[in-house]
Amino acid sequence: MIQKERVRPLNNEKEKKRDFILYWMQASQRAEYNHALEYAAEEANARGKPLVVFFGLTEKFPEANERHYAFLLEGLREVGRSLGQRGIRFVLRHQSPEVGAVEMARRANLAVVDRGYLRVERQWRDKAAHKVDCPLIQVETNAIVPLEQASPKEEWSARTIRPRIKRQLGKYLVPLEAVPLKKSSLKLDLETLDPGDPDGVLARLPIDRSVGRVRSFLGGTSEAKRRLREFISDRLPFYSEMRNDPNADGVSHMSPYLHFGQVSPLTIALEVLKSKNKAAEVYLEELVVRRELSLNFVYYNRQYDLFEGLPSWAVRTLKDHQKDKREAFYSPAQLEEAETSDPYWNAAQKEMVLTGKMHNYMRMYWGKRIIEWTRTPEEAFQIALTLNNKYELDGRDPNGFTGVAWCFGKHDRAWPSHPVLGKVRIMKASGLRRKFDADAYARKYEG
Repeated sequence: MIQKERVRPLNNEKEKKRDFILYWMQASQRAEYNHALEYAAEEANARGKPLVVFFGLTEKFPEANERHYAFLLEGLREVGRSLGQRGIRFVLRHQSPEVGAVEMARRANLAVVDRGYLRVERQWRDKAAHKVDCPLIQVETNAIVPLEQASPKEEWSARTIRPRIKRQLGKYLVPLEAVPLKKSSLKLDLETLDPGDPDGVLARLPIDRSVGRVRSFLGGTSEAKRRLREFISDRLPFYSEMRNDPNADGVSHMSPYLHFGQVSPLTIALEVLKSKNKAAEVYLEELVVRRELSLNFVYYNRQYDLFEGLPSWAVRTLKDHQKDKREAFYSPAQLEEAETSDPYWNAAQKEMVLTGKMHNYMRMYWGKRIIEWTRTPEEAFQIALTLNNKYELDGRDPNGFTGVAWCFGKHDRAWPSHPVLGKVRIMKASGLRRKFDADAYARKYEG
């Protein structure tokens, strides 16, 4: 049973009598614990129709490069295999998603799409909704509490959204069963790339190859669940103490998989709760409250990727201190190459470049230091966002945009004023050394 609050029609078209029900998969790249997929399966069974799943692969997603596409295609390989086992045809095409969805919908009674929160994702759905000639129904599945149910407006901080979310968790934090399909679509003649050959598909894409794939993370739902099991058994018991120590590897590493929708936040939350571990509440604060605060930010704030989208107090104080004396100025190229005088910052930058992921505590320090080394806060914001989106597997998503914005004061309060950062919270190297062995962290990425 899919909660009605997750479901929203995107147009007013009448249902057609055609060949199949279409699920346009885009943000939720998984074949399990996917409310959009199961909703589409229910609709297919109710009409005695087969279900077809379509994914549009565009080389023009903003700031995406080979690193991101490799991870995505590794995940889609598993999607194709898993859907096939359920009798569902998976169609992967190299075309802009909204264009492909409109083409596929010409043979559909109705179409279902998952929900995306970024500007480009919303534009795709809006364009498709105006062009398809059958109903297009959006089903939200990448949030535990649906976005508008959590809040109808942009929230100031975790403190303001937390009670709204917690009041509703009992309703939405429930298991999701897979719907057996009554009719198979595997024999339908539909043109597709081979999702079982991710390397071959990747080789043919005309994409930015300046940032190569990483071996530290393999894409796919199975890999996400393997990592989740390891986290729950080995590290969750110590999460409260270890999460801010990059040497301890105390985090879940779920963010790349959440970014691509390869694992459901609902899956993670239920498994963590099942463990009955005392640290579960601390972890769920990050997974549910903080993550859904980031969805709230990018959805309600149209300037989420601009310096001007920050709170007015933060913009004002950073501009007021723009002419304060800096210890050094570094060019974007020097920052990208980790050529600063700060060994801890350099290590964080190298970790991101080499592994595709930076420890979150270091990312906070990393972002704030950029402000101290650039001539304007606008320049600092753009450099931080560009580097984060270029190298992080979990960049270019609500958490990534929000994480950078937090370094500049978003979802925080004004603090006592300091040079350069003004009333924006500061982080110093001495603070790192008090929390963990920062020199050991730096040594890992020397050379």
